[in-house]
Amino acid sequence: MNDQTIRFEPKDEERLEVRRILKEVCSALNEKGYDPLDQLVGYLLSGDPAYITSYKNARVLIRKVDRDQILEELIRYYMEREGI
Repeated sequence: MNDQTIRFEPKDEERLEVRRILKEVCSALNEKGYDPLDQLVGYLLSGDPAYITSYKNARVLIRKVDRDQILEELIRYYMEREGI
């Protein structure tokens, strides 16, 4: 039995792709008059893609990455900004 903790570190390219997708999705949500924070929280909690507009292919884009990857990147970004 192995008692060591396994560290998972996504590749930098994957992290950059998640950030790019989030920026595009937020931009599309803003352009359509939605609050990106509210819409992304709804999507992340429920998994329902209807929270994301189909405008500018945002719904297709957001579904290209797992919700876990999105949450991880959001938390990583927050922790980096706060120096945690």
